[in-house]
Amino acid sequence: MTASGEEAFVLMSDEGRLPVVAGSTYSLQGKTVLITGAARGIGADAARRCAGRGARVSLVGLEPEELRQVARDCGPEALWFEADVTDAAALESAIATTAQEAGGIDVVVANAGIAAGGPMRYMEEASFRSVIEVNVIGVWRTLRLALPHVLERGGYMLPVASMAAIVPQFPGFAPYSTSKAGVEAMARCLRVEVAHLGVDVGIAYFGWIDTDMVRGGEEHPAFTFMRSRLRGPLGKTLPVSKAGEAIADGIERRAKTIMEPPFVRVVDKLRGLIPGAVDREVGRHVPEVMAHFEAERQRTGDAMAKPVGAGGRAAMAAGSAGAPEPDVQPAREPQRS
Repeated sequence: MTASGEEAFVLMSDEGRLPVVAGSTYSLQGKTVLITGAARGIGADAARRCAGRGARVSLVGLEPEELRQVARDCGPEALWFEADVTDAAALESAIATTAQEAGGIDVVVANAGIAAGGPMRYMEEASFRSVIEVNVIGVWRTLRLALPHVLERGGYMLPVASMAAIVPQFPGFAPYSTSKAGVEAMARCLRVEVAHLGVDVGIAYFGWIDTDMVRGGEEHPAFTFMRSRLRGPLGKTLPVSKAGEAIADGIERRAKTIMEPPFVRVVDKLRGLIPGAVDREVGRHVPEVMAHFEAERQRTGDAMAKPVGAGGRAAMAAGSAGAPEPDVQPAREPQRS
């Protein structure tokens, strides 16, 4: 291939490398991959799979014992940081130290998230704010702080959204669905801003995955009842390995979208038509679902408004409740497996 000086300037990056085209092979071998929400669930599984393909992983999360074990599974070069995505200082320290220790950051998976819900008429603002603070502001903060490092490497960024960004209309899901729709919009905006700079931005959409967060939701009768009434692929739960493998595969393709189960891709393509069908499917059961919420509120005083699962409890313990300036200590020194 020949090119004029002007064409060569367009084709080559600052370091003289051809930019990687989205969809092409992008081996994880030798790459540094930073993953938030890496203590358990999708983040932990994705970390193990990336490490298994030769990546050096940096794990960011809230549960040190869990993070330490995942790091051990990922090999001696794995780093881990106990840091809260709602704490800018701690997160910035984790990202900067990763770049320093590993010589840069190639890939960022902004996976940290929590779920809380319940009827809006019973929900305190603090509950709604806590989900937005972690799932939207935390993702924004992760992408923003890591972006200079990824730009240097012409890398890839993957915020994790959800099927709830495509079909949000489940009763009691206002905080979670709102947050994931925000993540989707954020990723699409960032994608167009950095594509010409050699960075690709994907979006991950997952349905029901067998994670601690989903199992935690099933502690609430309203959530369990709703799930039991969803038919076909809309109600199917996949093992966490499906999501972790999809992320590793998607990184190596620098994919624009990563979706599991495959049904989610169909829903996305038909999102202009699907909402009516989902409204009808879900709407048939809303009165009973809301009755379960009301019964739980009467019995416990809590209509599912607190973050669910061990990850949600860790977020609450860390103070991830949506305060404008969380008072959390900066990230500790990098830990190795």
